[in-house]
Amino acid sequence: MVEWTDAERKAITTLWGMIDVGEIGPQALTRLLVVYPWTQRHFGSFGNLSTYAAIVGNAKVANHGKTVMGGLETAVKNLDNIKNAYAKLSAMHSDKLHVDPDNFRVCCKL
Repeated sequence: MVEWTDAERKAITTLWGMIDVGEIGPQALTRLLVVYPWTQRHFGSFGNLSTYAAIVGNAKVANHGKTVMGGLETAVKNLDNIKNAYAKLSAMHSDKLHVDPDNFRVCCKL
């Protein structure tokens, strides 16, 4: 379990307060799909992801990027219990969607 100092809590919440989820989410997921194209296999229902223009113009990519950022907001709002806050989401990505955990390490490096 992570123990946050008051300064760390303040830094995290202050930084999060400056983020525009509607802008950053779609940009981050677009970047992931372009730079690491093998991750596209997890988004087969999103339609055409064959080119940069197709990815940027894809409404499903934009919406899921916002959803991912909403998931990060869950962590910010649950700094004392992130593991429990993500338990169901983690199980879904592992058991139902079969997402390789390495993809999350890739995502965190963007």
